[in-house]
Amino acid sequence: MNYRTIAKNGCTEEVIKKSRFICQAKRIYSEEEGRDFIAQIKKEHYKATHSCSAMIIGESSDIKRSSDDGEPSGTAGVPMLSVLEKNHLTNLAVVVTRYFGGIKLGAGGLIRAYSGSVASTIKALGMVEVKEQTGLKLELSYPQYQNFANFLSAHGLQEYDTDFSVHVTTTIYVDEKDIDRIQGSLNDFYQGKVTSRISGSQVVEIPAM
Repeated sequence: MNYRTIAKNGCTEEVIKKSRFICQAKRIYSEEEGRDFIAQIKKEHYKATHSCSAMIIGESSDIKRSSDDGEPSGTAGVPMLSVLEKNHLTNLAVVVTRYFGGIKLGAGGLIRAYSGSVASTIKALGMVEVKEQTGLKLELSYPQYQNFANFLSAHGLQEYDTDFSVHVTTTIYVDEKDIDRIQGSLNDFYQGKVTSRISGSQVVEIPAM
């Protein structure tokens, strides 16, 4: 398992030449779930002029769908889908609802508005890489743990299931190919005075740029 998607569901809004553009994004795992999401938003915004959409589903981006929902062909759904593709995102749907403000934007203006709305929302929500990684369970003394955040930061890692008792036990998850390298870095960082062992695997979400 290895794919990129949005860090969380959410919504942003902006006004362009008096038209309101409301972009809502949600993680989904099937086309049916995506269609239900789109239908829900259309129901909520039944007075809106348009609710254009795009979705990509599957770890290999197997399913791609888009809709202009009455806007001129190619000015909304496809540009929205293109933003998702350029960011290598999948397993999500985006809907941009437009309340027409009386000023026509033209084809170029519509493309910029719809694609820009999606891009702004993705930036606001953030992106993550979802992958299955191997766990390394560590046992640290309290003085060692005081410096542990520095090690995590240097290697772009996060800690999970940290327990404070006689010692501090915690788990980090790394790609299988990086286990030896990370264990070597741990030994260097703690001058060989650290205990680590492989402990299962887990699907984790890592912040992506």
